[in-house]
Amino acid sequence: MNYLKKPSWQLDEKEITPKELFDKRRSFIKLGAASIVSSAAIVEALAKENLPIKNLKYNEAVNNNLELNTYEQITSYNNFYEFTTSKERVKYMAHTLDTNGWKITIDGLIDKEIEIDFDDLIKKFTLHERIYRFRCVEGWSMVVPWVGIKLSDFIKYVNPNSKAKYIRFETLFDDDMFPDQANMLFPAVEYPYVEGLRMDEAMNDLSILAVGLYGSSMPKQNGAPIRLIVPWKYGFKSIKSIAKISFVEEEPLNTWQKSNPKEYGFYANVNPNVDHPRWSQKRERVLGKFFKQKTLMFNGYEKEVAHLYKGMDLTKYF
Repeated sequence: MNYLKKPSWQLDEKEITPKELFDKRRSFIKLGAASIVSSAAIVEALAKENLPIKNLKYNEAVNNNLELNTYEQITSYNNFYEFTTSKERVKYMAHTLDTNGWKITIDGLIDKEIEIDFDDLIKKFTLHERIYRFRCVEGWSMVVPWVGIKLSDFIKYVNPNSKAKYIRFETLFDDDMFPDQANMLFPAVEYPYVEGLRMDEAMNDLSILAVGLYGSSMPKQNGAPIRLIVPWKYGFKSIKSIAKISFVEEEPLNTWQKSNPKEYGFYANVNPNVDHPRWSQKRERVLGKFFKQKTLMFNGYEKEVAHLYKGMDLTKYF
């Protein structure tokens, strides 16, 4: 069991989750004081454990006045254009996603291209629970308890060479699984979906490769089996169902930047001072809430990430 000091941004899970669920989860993932879990034992548990999570209410957190969104909210309102542009319909269509035998290709500026099985990959790392704010560029938000691998740990394992300045992610392309990829006339975006990070962003402690949420495996509509989570950036940056990871020297062109460069840039940092051309970013509506709240700079993670952009014009590099 690995025990790590709780970082300043981490919410106290005991303050957020009901005791009965907290105790149930501890029984199978054996959480430590900092909500850290050893990797090998959790793989089977994630696949088999059926947690009583859908009908519970959640107490308000002490830190930052946050309240954890329910499992139902988190898994019922999703952008996943490979299925549909309707957020409410995704969960009814995602059954076509087959994650059995999922493999991830890792290439680019590394010694040798790797193809690794997802189940083998997560056995190699410590899995961390991270309770993060999630902010969509469309103006809605939620708070999610993710389970994932620190991206920095993954990068150290792969060991890219010094020429690697960026990391590029690509969603699986399979038009049998993803109906919009089979749409030859009017697809929602160009596929496969692509995203990228600067290497120092990827190495930041907040960046994770999420493999689950609420102590269970990742639901298909949320990007099973593995997705990126970068909590200080808008949600479209957190690419789903990753099938390829490349280490590159040049800044990768992401899907939305390619689609509409006037509205979407490479960085996608949450910034209430820079509006999207079609809507304000100053306020957001948390799912389940009626009134909007103020959006925080870097989605509330300014202390942890502002140094990454020191001296940059954030109206230009948006």
